[in-house]
Amino acid sequence: MTALLLALHLLMPAAQVQRDFLTADEADQIRLVQDPNERIKLYLQFARRRLELVRQALESPKPGRASLIHDTLEDYERIIDAIDTVIEDALRRKLPVEDGIRAVAGAEKEFLALLEKIEAMEAPDRDRYEFILTQALETTRDSLELAEEDVGRRSQEVAERDEREQKQREALMQPKDLEEKRAAEKKAAEEAQKRKAPTLLRKGETLKKKP
Repeated sequence: MTALLLALHLLMPAAQVQRDFLTADEADQIRLVQDPNERIKLYLQFARRRLELVRQALESPKPGRASLIHDTLEDYERIIDAIDTVIEDALRRKLPVEDGIRAVAGAEKEFLALLEKIEAMEAPDRDRYEFILTQALETTRDSLELAEEDVGRRSQEVAERDEREQKQREALMQPKDLEEKRAAEKKAAEEAQKRKAPTLLRKGETLKKKP
């Protein structure tokens, strides 16, 4: 990776960086699926679709294809990031997500193999998408490594990271704001516990105090 490529990437317009990485139809599909395992599998379909589009573009040396390859690889990378976000959110909420993680491990091995083939290809316009290709490779390798990790260990790592980040945020807060935050968290926890508390009382009944 050259310094020039890095500089060009950092100077990309903000609008381009913030471009939606899903189509409107894909975003609708994601919103309709609440189960994390099914949502992960949908994202994997979208990621596979992006890599197939890149492969087809590389076989057709048409004008403007470098921009298409760049944007498509960028979308692919953000989809992989979204998959890891779904997994970590499920682990925080203690939802079963093993099925989705297995699907990720299997699919990302294929994705990585294809990206490595793309990396090995010579192309006259390669400098236009080389940086994002490197990023996509690194993101896929990192995601695959996480997918092959023990689920219990990964859950613990997520919890520990969340705790570190919370302490860092609290360290920047004013004492009064920190006190109010902790009071609100305590109240929310108490209310949640009350909602979960089982009862055999009928509606309108109350416990009688002992004399």
